[in-house]
Amino acid sequence: MEPASTPPNVSESSGHGGRSGTLANPEVREDVPGHVIPILEREFDDFDTEAAKFLRGETPQDQFIGFRLKQGVYGQRQADVQMIRVKLPFGGVSPEQMEAFGDAIEKYAPLRKGHVTTRQNIQVHHMPLTDAARFMRDISPSGLSSREGCGNTMRNVTGDPWAGVCEGELFDPTPYVGAYVRYFVRNEVCQLMPRKFKTAFTATDEDRAITGIHDGGFIPRVREIDGVQVRGFEIRIGGGTSIMPRIAPTLYDFVPADNGEYLKVTEAVLRIFDRQDDLRKNRARARIKVLVDRIGMDAFRDMVEEELRGDWVNERDYSLDRLLFEHDEQAHAPAPPVAPSSPNGDAREFEAFARTNVRPQRQAGFVTVEVIIPRGDLTPEQFRGLAAVMREFSGGYARSTVQQNLVLRWVREESVYDVWQALAELGLGGGGASEIGDVVSCPGTDSCKLGITSSMGLNLAVREKLAEMSIEDPLTRKVHIKMSGCPNGCSQHHIANIGFYGASLKVGARTIPAYIAHLGGHYEGGEVRMGTRLKSRLPAKRVPDALERWLRHYESQRREGEEFNAFVDRVGTSEFEALVKDLSMPVDFSLETMNTFIDWSRNEPFQVIRGEGECAV
Repeated sequence: MEPASTPPNVSESSGHGGRSGTLANPEVREDVPGHVIPILEREFDDFDTEAAKFLRGETPQDQFIGFRLKQGVYGQRQADVQMIRVKLPFGGVSPEQMEAFGDAIEKYAPLRKGHVTTRQNIQVHHMPLTDAARFMRDISPSGLSSREGCGNTMRNVTGDPWAGVCEGELFDPTPYVGAYVRYFVRNEVCQLMPRKFKTAFTATDEDRAITGIHDGGFIPRVREIDGVQVRGFEIRIGGGTSIMPRIAPTLYDFVPADNGEYLKVTEAVLRIFDRQDDLRKNRARARIKVLVDRIGMDAFRDMVEEELRGDWVNERDYSLDRLLFEHDEQAHAPAPPVAPSSPNGDAREFEAFARTNVRPQRQAGFVTVEVIIPRGDLTPEQFRGLAAVMREFSGGYARSTVQQNLVLRWVREESVYDVWQALAELGLGGGGASEIGDVVSCPGTDSCKLGITSSMGLNLAVREKLAEMSIEDPLTRKVHIKMSGCPNGCSQHHIANIGFYGASLKVGARTIPAYIAHLGGHYEGGEVRMGTRLKSRLPAKRVPDALERWLRHYESQRREGEEFNAFVDRVGTSEFEALVKDLSMPVDFSLETMNTFIDWSRNEPFQVIRGEGECAV
């Protein structure tokens, strides 16, 4: 079925004008990078008011939690501090916004860092509640918003960082991503769904946005209709990781875009999801993937088609003229440099960087440069330094990635060496983007209530082990490693070649931090595959040694040209379990083994302290 077009019916709230600070007339919504979500000043005033009432004991905690989650403010495992999640739709960020982050983080964040997530957000942790609205107000003039960054809402809409500049795309989906965000943020249909709804738009069938693991995924398609080439999307619904990993099946092969049809179909999906009161009974299993998995896609498609026949359709305006994000990046691209630099002497480090982190754009003379952000953390100085690099070398254009990195766009080929030198001065000149050393992790027990282990600490330990191993083998360097601090999968460990999630091991009256491994996951080239979970649990301090054994075994026993996942399929996961059997054995507590009972980056005995997360509130 191709859903029918809907006649425009402009509602009062979709017009222009009216009181400043309303949805009809927001303070900021310009078509420049990052200025996608309307900024409403009154929401900051409301947050101040509600936070003060809560701190005075006038508002029950459960009532206040629901309010602050919609504003992107999330509780932490540490008492009396919050995490603020700022949304970067399709990853887009401007130099002014990078500076706003740097200044506000320096002013309000005790740890003086911001964290790039696997969903292209920037999170700031350990924020006192009394400073939350100040932080949000300070970053808002640059167009940054945390609205619906948390809660059972339409979360940040992620995108392909190379959209608009990569080979092979049928059209740039960026304008349509902007329209999607603008239509659904603050939309009444998705303010209190059974659970959150995560969306990804990719640019090509390479699917660098990994649509398959999302509640809603959009892949560009073009179809000839009545002799006219029509833009549209393949829509996938019902993917996800966590405790019930599923790959999203296709709802429709093609839904037109320019008439807003893709918005209408999505709203039908959300309306159906919002009415599933049976899902609300168990919020831990209330994602839309549960419904799709239970009834099957054919039955779910029937529900969507029935929904599209409802009277509500004629009450909506799906025209895109007021919603599209239209900005010509190429018109603002930098001019050729007058006197570009080049390596003088040993150029091996730069050449390695250029080989892995630099890609040609489809526009002649331009490249993208991927900046590796170790563990996803940036200091205020790095935020401001990157802003300066963006201004000088990329026309001000950059997008965050689902691998916790940053892609500089519209860099002149002649400027790459200068860019690398500038990044190196910021401590961000590392090569090996999307290779084995580009390890991904969630914050874990650094801040998350649901965290069991220090996944950030393990990330650092694994990076150090890999550096020590000095891996040169090209097939081994293609292996992807990810780790989460709990089974929920914020690092997307399910789809890594080697993934880990936090667990624990009981030894008498004491507990050891541990990890359970997944092997053979995949997310590149348009194919998503969940890894196989191993049966053994590895003490956290032994994970780097286990990783080394697995990688060296792969290198020594594989067939000619055999990639890691093919090797895992051929030899079986039991062989990998046998390789680390001694490492997974329980440890008796003693002075010699005391370190095993302490997690990475910690200095006290490990305890499982797991609170109630707010994702399902």
